[in-house]
Amino acid sequence: MVDFPNKMKAILLTGVGPDFKLENAQIPMPVCCDQEVLVKIEYVGLNGLDAKFAQQGTPCWQYPRVFGLDAVGTVVAGPKGVHPEVGTRVMWHNDIASEGVLSEYVKVPNFALTVLPPDINPAVAASLPTPGMTALIALYKLQLNEGDTVFIEAGNTCVGQLAIQMAKQQGLTVVTTSPKQCKTALKKLGAELVIDDKENDIAEKIQQYFGVDNVQGIIDLSGQNTNKLLELLQFCGRISCVSGLAKLDESLLFMKAPNIGIVSLPGAWLAKSICAQQRMSFLGNVLTDYLQQEQLCLSEKEIIAFDAENIHSALSARMTGTSHFYQVVKVA
Repeated sequence: MVDFPNKMKAILLTGVGPDFKLENAQIPMPVCCDQEVLVKIEYVGLNGLDAKFAQQGTPCWQYPRVFGLDAVGTVVAGPKGVHPEVGTRVMWHNDIASEGVLSEYVKVPNFALTVLPPDINPAVAASLPTPGMTALIALYKLQLNEGDTVFIEAGNTCVGQLAIQMAKQQGLTVVTTSPKQCKTALKKLGAELVIDDKENDIAEKIQQYFGVDNVQGIIDLSGQNTNKLLELLQFCGRISCVSGLAKLDESLLFMKAPNIGIVSLPGAWLAKSICAQQRMSFLGNVLTDYLQQEQLCLSEKEIIAFDAENIHSALSARMTGTSHFYQVVKVA
């Protein structure tokens, strides 16, 4: 029988907005229910969703609350016979409606966990769930065939970098946008054409390079240029919208007749769909397979101290666009 402490360290989000507030805290240990295991946290990945929710919050949250969505840790307690068993290292994307993962221990539904093979770096794995699952779902929704062309907005972002590599491995031709200084790196990842993100006429650049001015699929990461991106799409092409659906030009919808898919990781939890939550575990397995086969190259990562001030600075850098590195908090 393992004796656990009564209290644990945690990072609380106490206020949202441009001046969001994080605090160091001591909170009670979580109490597990059926089908939940207790996980001792090792690393927490910070990502675009963290930055978004720190600024905007979400209606299902009350404050203060433990922050953070992506983690790697080791199962230290759970019901007898429940998989994964005690001693197993796991990775997951956390339930948005429950307490976050920036704490020493977390309770997690066992069916949402991905077992992490021992040869995978846990710090790397912690940075993958949100951007990796987002990229996978966005590509699945496009249902493209080998040889098709996909346009990935903002290839320099963490989601963009992973989507480029996954698309290339599916035999797709990849076009993306990014700042000029990222062009060489993104071409190494598999982008056929990298267009300056300040370019006004993307269609012309595509026409000059490929001889056609449309693509079969689009991954819309920001939601800020959706109508402009739809102009690049062939008739009845597909677009995956990662940041919700913008107000669309009705005449453009009639002209393009696009198939529109919405990507929402939190939706798997908010819909209370066990099937969707189990699919998170499946997506995690796909990501670990990529890592084991060395098919994903992750750009430089920042290791951040388990402290409210350091985490606040890291998220602020992500919000202002000064950091597109994979950011990982070392908890234990």
